Amino acid sequence: MRKIIKFKNKPKILSSASVVGKKENRGPLSKYFDIHDETDKFGQKTFEQAESEMQRLALNLALSKIKTPQKNIEAVFAGDLMNQCTGSSYGLASFGIPYFGLYGACSTAAEGLILSGMTVNSGIYEKVACLSSSHNSSAERQFRFPLEYGNQRPPTAQWTATAAAAFIIGKEDTEEFKSYACLAEALAGKIIDKGISDANNMGAAMAPAAADTILRFFSQNKHSPEDFDLIVTGDLGYEGHSICKEILADEGLKLGDNFNDCGKLIFDKETQDTHSGGSGCGCSASVTAGYIMEGFKNGIFRDVLLVGTGALMSPMSIQQGLSIAGIGHLIRISAVDKNEE
Repeated sequence: MRKIIKFKNKPKILSSASVVGKKENRGPLSKYFDIHDETDKFGQKTFEQAESEMQRLALNLALSKIKTPQKNIEAVFAGDLMNQCTGSSYGLASFGIPYFGLYGACSTAAEGLILSGMTVNSGIYEKVACLSSSHNSSAERQFRFPLEYGNQRPPTAQWTATAAAAFIIGKEDTEEFKSYACLAEALAGKIIDKGISDANNMGAAMAPAAADTILRFFSQNKHSPEDFDLIVTGDLGYEGHSICKEILADEGLKLGDNFNDCGKLIFDKETQDTHSGGSGCGCSASVTAGYIMEGFKNGIFRDVLLVGTGALMSPMSIQQGLSIAGIGHLIRISAVDKNEE
């Protein structure tokens, strides 16, 4: 059994920043986001270029919050949904920071936080950045239909969030900023394929992977779900979250009201017509950077499990009729002054 990674040195989340589009800014978490654009273009000519600009803005803002120059960042872990992660590579090229491109679909933020935590905890780096992003207009054109097509979306479909977020992970606080949260533990996900092939039901494809990771986590320690203020997946949406909860219950692990999903949190299901909720690399990233980090700052959250879930598909795999594999990466975020068992 693959063991839980315990970060003995507790790498700190020194800073975070979120950038979102019009729809996201009109959702229930609006007050937690740093920057938004009513046009979703962010001053660029195309939606793809807009996504790169979102990452640039997010990293700049995260650095400015702790008054840290980019030269102090030793590496950046970043990814997005566009072909070969071009949103990240074009958006971050001007920073001149050693770059690791990631693809974990909607799990990219959690994957990046795990890798950031591993490298800082081990002493390889002292300060790194982690980013991920998605844009509804670029993702829809790549994975589904041209925007002009106006196809009808089934109830299980999720709405790709136009969002980006950046995190600065470091060994020590800066003189200008005292961190509120740290990375305590992590558990890497396994690729799990249950034969789901409907690209409009990614929640069902990802749910088994999320459940597997959660079950492995609680089987390897003495914690119970009630020990955590929030256990949040990202992003299963309403459909996948319900399936995940049923799988866990069948395995004897019943989760309560502290079990939620970033795709459910970011949009208002009743008023925003997002069907099964939000998705995309930027969804869980922006919810974590904004809503969850603010919760730690205000003392609402002391211990949170984030399970970043991803549908590991591509246009090619869908065109060839392949099923959609899922993955779920878990990162435990704790208050910096929390005493560990």
